Amino acid sequence: MSEQLNRIIVRGGVLSPGELKYICESVESLGLKTISFGSRQDILLPKKVNQEELAQFDKLKIVEANETGVENIVSSYVCADIFPSTSWLTGDRYLYLLEQFNSESKLKINLTDPKQRLVPLFTGNINFIASEHEDYWYLYVRLPDWKKTQMYPALIYSWDLDKIETAIENILQEEPETIEMIFDLVSDAIDTNNRTVDIPLEVPFYPFPYFEGMNKIGMDKYWLGLYWRNNKYDISFLKEMCELCSENKIGKISITPWKSFVVKGIPRESKLVWEKFLGKRGINVRHSMLELNWHIPVANKDALNLKKYLVSNFDQNDISTYGLTFGITDYSKAAYYFTSIVVEKNKQPEMIGNFQTRDTYNLLYAKNFDPNTRQYIMHVQDVDKVELPGLLMELSQLYFDQLGSEIEAEKEAEVQKETTELEVYQCKDCLTIYDEAFGDVTQNIPPETVFNALPESYECSLCEAPKSSFQKVVLVK
Repeated sequence: MSEQLNRIIVRGGVLSPGELKYICESVESLGLKTISFGSRQDILLPKKVNQEELAQFDKLKIVEANETGVENIVSSYVCADIFPSTSWLTGDRYLYLLEQFNSESKLKINLTDPKQRLVPLFTGNINFIASEHEDYWYLYVRLPDWKKTQMYPALIYSWDLDKIETAIENILQEEPETIEMIFDLVSDAIDTNNRTVDIPLEVPFYPFPYFEGMNKIGMDKYWLGLYWRNNKYDISFLKEMCELCSENKIGKISITPWKSFVVKGIPRESKLVWEKFLGKRGINVRHSMLELNWHIPVANKDALNLKKYLVSNFDQNDISTYGLTFGITDYSKAAYYFTSIVVEKNKQPEMIGNFQTRDTYNLLYAKNFDPNTRQYIMHVQDVDKVELPGLLMELSQLYFDQLGSEIEAEKEAEVQKETTELEVYQCKDCLTIYDEAFGDVTQNIPPETVFNALPESYECSLCEAPKSSFQKVVLVK
């Protein structure tokens, strides 16, 4: 079982060098020498600290071990400018958006770009996912007692994100069971600048990225990713690094959900200084992808040892796992995974007397090995630890075999798309599309409503142009 740790909330996984240095100095004064990172881009203290000691640091939002009701906001800010991204969603845009979330959220919030692969899209209760329309977001909701994620039937305006999330929290006592109930209750409670969902969310498949080492940004900047396999980051190292960031006018440090962090914007002329700094500290910045792509519970020695055992077997057999991610979990955790392959430890059977039983595991893999599909397939059940390496290698081979066929299928789909035409109605003023298949929930127009059946009072959901401003166009899909 994992040790219960105190959590320091880091909104969106983004903090300044000054903030990180303050955190380091604060926990150092408690006699600690290391900190760890959590899967929701928060900071974890490596041992329990009592309430009186924590209370003195009023600048920090600290959630004590076993305390519930306060969650960190996850964001893909860490990926901005260094990995594939939606064109309008820049690093600065993330920072503006994160600033609007002032309240202490009781729900898990994800604020993500669907074109990146490092930060999970659907692991929150409230999942805002960028659309192709500038400053508009899809919203996928999975309240704590819901089994499935449901799509909110409208796109959310950037500056309404916190307003919508707060409204959803305020209606939780009414126990809404469907997304339609949530939409109606939120619409009654607040005014928002929603937009019609005119196309479904498409999440492209990208292999899992390599996120470590010194890498180039543009012509004159670099980004540095650092990963320590034990997830115990030395406080003295972090303080010195924060000072180096300040000297280089680097404004932000960002935590990943993979127990690592990224520093963006290292000037080209300072690259050698940074390399010397890492070298003097003996920091390894070239771990194998076999190590970087695992998600395991923090402070769980059994899970860490199992990972080492499996990685060692992969390494000895010269197995590639490029593009794949792995997770280790146990029966006591809710099954909301975000890795390609999951190793799930079974509950020990209740035995009478001093009998000892072996640990057994299940192996699951995401449909098409893409965790964003949120569909997992059971591969094997109740297998011994010694069987896991061979079975994982078998799944890795299946992934690479399927990868080629997936690429061919995508090519065929592209060819098919070129010959598919879609008739829609488009506003001549702002180019907003009315698709009869989706209707317009922002004006209580249900799906499958033909354009000619719309009332003459119908207006464009974005610019409020009259119905007469819409013209029929044929889109090539």
